[in-house]
Amino acid sequence: MNNYINGGLMNGGMGMMNGFNSMPQQDYLSRMNVNNLPRYDIIKVRGQNGAEAFQMAPNSKALLLDENDPLVWFVQTDGAGYKTATPYTISPYQPAPPVDLNSIEMRLTALEEKINAKSYNGTNKQRKSNTRNEQSDEAPITAG
Repeated sequence: MNNYINGGLMNGGMGMMNGFNSMPQQDYLSRMNVNNLPRYDIIKVRGQNGAEAFQMAPNSKALLLDENDPLVWFVQTDGAGYKTATPYTISPYQPAPPVDLNSIEMRLTALEEKINAKSYNGTNKQRKSNTRNEQSDEAPITAG
């Protein structure tokens, strides 16, 4: 009787519980989950006319991939079913190149040297020009 309840001898080991033939618990649950999963798909349209012709219920939203151009259409309807289709451009993702700190440091050093050289030369030139202006601001001495 013990083998009968645990399913050891009956039905090739499939088991018999409470008089019903049953699959092993793990197999049953995995089949239930796969069959109950929602199915997803990419909705494709051709241009603005295709996006506007896409049938939708009121208060709905959808993203539609354009087959003609690199666009995705965000389409939504209001409570009365009036549709608005807005295009967005899409492009493949390009990760940013890694930052080379040595290159940045070299460029910064070169820039600092240029700035320091200009400000040093500019200060000397400014001092010389101020000296000339001071001399020219005096009234010329005239004979007479």
